[in-house]
Amino acid sequence: MRVVSLLPSATEIVYALGVEPVGTSHECDYPPEATGVPSVVESRIDASASSADIDQQVQQAESDGGVYAIDREALSEANPDLVISQGICEVCAVDTVVVEEAIADLGLDCELLTTDPHSLGDIFEDIERIGAALGREERAESLLADLRGRVEAVEERVSDTDDRPEVAILDWLDPAMVAGHWVPELVELAGGRYGLADPGDASTPREWAEIREYDPDVLVAAPCGFELEQTFENLTDLTDRPRFDDLRAVETNRAYAMDGHHLMNRPGPRVVDTLETLAALLHPETFEAPEEWAARPLARTTV
Repeated sequence: MRVVSLLPSATEIVYALGVEPVGTSHECDYPPEATGVPSVVESRIDASASSADIDQQVQQAESDGGVYAIDREALSEANPDLVISQGICEVCAVDTVVVEEAIADLGLDCELLTTDPHSLGDIFEDIERIGAALGREERAESLLADLRGRVEAVEERVSDTDDRPEVAILDWLDPAMVAGHWVPELVELAGGRYGLADPGDASTPREWAEIREYDPDVLVAAPCGFELEQTFENLTDLTDRPRFDDLRAVETNRAYAMDGHHLMNRPGPRVVDTLETLAALLHPETFEAPEEWAARPLARTTV
């Protein structure tokens, strides 16, 4: 089957199910071999800019035709049987409506499968749906059994702890945005409490005063699309805010940067890696420290 995946999480799912796509998006970079697949998506955003500049670019692009465009020539050459798109966020990946228009205009005879996950269960359901569309039901069932087993292992290890720290996770720095969707659920599963959003809520900009009043035990900066290096390059957007150093998480050295590009904001198989990384940050006495690329203390650059 010829598959075009228009978002990184779906690309990871497709590869995990043993299928190599014939087309992807410019952001699809895992597994590493995905970078060699032709991209059918063009972005109007300079992803290397600062968090504030990217926010301004996004607002301008949204009022000027959208953040992304389909490379129709590349999509036509891919000649897909299945196109996987998303409906969760117009900023994270090309919107389904744009994809539908391109498919219709090109006269392509293909199925369009749209993902719209807001919870861990939704992510697992997407793996099942994509597996069915690919004719890889058994492979999907095996993958899900492994992922669910790992989730249960984390739950079991934190089940007896009385220490459930209050957590805040920011998936953008300027403006400050509190992570939603599956993130509150992951924090709960990892043995924490998430008081700024309920499971399934959209990620939402918040006033800094509100975050300061919440005063979390653990603070995680994980901007969407940013690996750790880019997060640290933009860290003053967070650390220069009023009374940042007075936050409980900062005073106790429990403020961290986490890879938002590969982990926090990618609803695919590695969402369980995200859960395990969060568990290690919340309960370092119970779990091994995360790998250097995944998460690091902010104290290394703020002291």
